[in-house]
Amino acid sequence: MSQLSPEESPLSAERQAARERLAADRTGTRELIAALSREYEGIVEANALVAVDDEHDPEGSSTAFERAHVAALLAQARDHMADLDRALERLERGAYGRCEKCGEPIPAERLEARPAATTCVRCAAAPRRRRP
Repeated sequence: MSQLSPEESPLSAERQAARERLAADRTGTRELIAALSREYEGIVEANALVAVDDEHDPEGSSTAFERAHVAALLAQARDHMADLDRALERLERGAYGRCEKCGEPIPAERLEARPAATTCVRCAAAPRRRRP
């Protein structure tokens, strides 16, 4: 009976699959950040050419909303990228796929849907405690 090398073990295959999922998600997120950055810069540049009085100009409020909306999406995408980077660090440490709250394994289906997940479904669904 032949033994599998460490690189061929099922655990290594799972780690490689996780690494590929995280890399694919990072690529998509990087592209989203670039697109949103271009959109935001376009909004800012377009508004720089026009003297907008947000209070009295009917277009001013929608322009401000659009700029704020794109800025929020951009911040969300950057936060997601940071989450993916932390997931890669957990993968390298051997902690990837374990719930940070209870220590139980995170189901593979959850990691496929949310590669940067840090909690199992049960812990994620638990109500959060509010600080006094």
